[in-house]
Amino acid sequence: MEKEYYAHPSSIVDDGCKIGKGVKIWHFSHIMTGCTLGDGCNIGQNVVISPEVVLGRNVKVQNNVSIYTGVTCDDDVFLGPSMVFTNVINPRSAVNRKSQYAKTHVGRGATIGANATIVCGHDIGDFAFIGAGAVVTKTVQPYSLWVGNPAKQMGWMSEYGHRLSFDKNGQAECPESKELYVLANGVVMKKLKTA
Repeated sequence: MEKEYYAHPSSIVDDGCKIGKGVKIWHFSHIMTGCTLGDGCNIGQNVVISPEVVLGRNVKVQNNVSIYTGVTCDDDVFLGPSMVFTNVINPRSAVNRKSQYAKTHVGRGATIGANATIVCGHDIGDFAFIGAGAVVTKTVQPYSLWVGNPAKQMGWMSEYGHRLSFDKNGQAECPESKELYVLANGVVMKKLKTA
């Protein structure tokens, strides 16, 4: 049976992976046994995807990213160049802690910028936006914008990746999509269109 994905000849795809239709795996990347890549994922060069990692559909993994066991990403996640996931809180070379991997989940449509670090055990909400170089040490709410080291929330983002500016009624409009968002009790939700 012919494979339904592309893997550059310099990449390594171990047996026992589940790789969806239209996936592209570029130069010098290693896809390890037991991981799952959804349809349409794009895996940049020099990427390592460890066992049991699950990527949803259309996940974009840029160059030099390592995704370690314990990480799952929903559909449409963007992982920027050289960003880092950790999977052990207190690693030591002489102490084997493979049974202590902490899980990290990245929600649908979230963006993690170049050189950001996500400390394990802290989930990233749907459509959240982590700025370049940020070090995330807390759980991140959907639609929130985080920057700095340690990362702090600096605002809110639309599903199209634009910063939202809320009026006195707690409403904001995305300048690109024109979709409306509501901020209430520290939570942002997209306002559903009425017929």
